[in-house]
Amino acid sequence: MEKPTICKIKKIVEESPTVKTFILNKEFDFKPGQFAMIWIPEIDEKPFGFVSKNSFSVAKVGRFTEALHNLKEGDLIGVRGPYGTSFKPMGYKILAVAGGIGSAPIISAVENFSENIEITTILGGRTKEELLFKDKFEKCGKLYSCTDDGSYGYNGFTTTKMEEILKTENKKFDLIITCGPEIMMKKVVEIANKYNIPVQVSLERFMKCGIGICGQCAVDGEGLCVCKDGPVFFGDELKYIKEEFGNYRRDGSGAIVK
Repeated sequence: MEKPTICKIKKIVEESPTVKTFILNKEFDFKPGQFAMIWIPEIDEKPFGFVSKNSFSVAKVGRFTEALHNLKEGDLIGVRGPYGTSFKPMGYKILAVAGGIGSAPIISAVENFSENIEITTILGGRTKEELLFKDKFEKCGKLYSCTDDGSYGYNGFTTTKMEEILKTENKKFDLIITCGPEIMMKKVVEIANKYNIPVQVSLERFMKCGIGICGQCAVDGEGLCVCKDGPVFFGDELKYIKEEFGNYRRDGSGAIVK
C-alpha cells in the first residue's frame, strides 16, 4: 500500500453551512469520479471524491469529518490516491443529476466534459444554501436547481424534474451521470432505463483500504468492491448489485443499515 502524500491546506472555502472545500498545495492526476483516501494523523483515514486536481469538498456528518472541518489553513493532511473508476463521456449530450454532497464528483465531470459536450445539470439540495457549486454548474451548460423546501428553483425531487425534462423538452441525451443519495440514484437509473438512456452511477460505501484488499466495501451479489470495481458503475453493472443498490448498505461492522 502506498504511503500518503503529505499536503498543506492552502485555503478553506465554506460552500454551505455543512460543507467545506479544502484546497491543497499539491495536485493529483485524477479522472472525474475517482477518489482519494484522506488521512488525519491520530484520527483516521476516509475516502473523498476529487473536486479538482487539488481540492476535496467534505460534508460534516461524523467524527472524522468534524475533525477535518476543525482544521485550519496551514494544517497538514495525508492524501493517498487517486483510486477507482471514473465517469466516461459518451456522445454529444449528457444529463447530470447531482444531489447534496454528491455534487462534488459530478462537478469535476461536468467541468471536464463541457469542453466538448453539451451538458444539462439537475442540482438538488435541501435548501438554497445547500445547492453546491451552483455558479460552476451554470458556467458549464443548462442548470435546473431543485430544493426540498422550495427556497430556490423547483420545489421537489431531482428525479421528478428529470422525468419532466425527458417528457416535455424532447431532448435525447446520450448519457446520464449521477451521484447523491442512493435512493435518488436508484430512481435515476429506473428513469434512464425507461427512456433507454445509458447511465453511470457513483456509489459510496464504507472503505478502509481503498484498493480492494480488505473487502470492507464489497457489495452483496457478485462481491464487487466499490473502491476497486467502482465507485463509478455503468447501468448494466448494477444488475450484479441490485439486491443491495438503493435498498441497504453495511456499516463498519458489516451490519445491514436500511
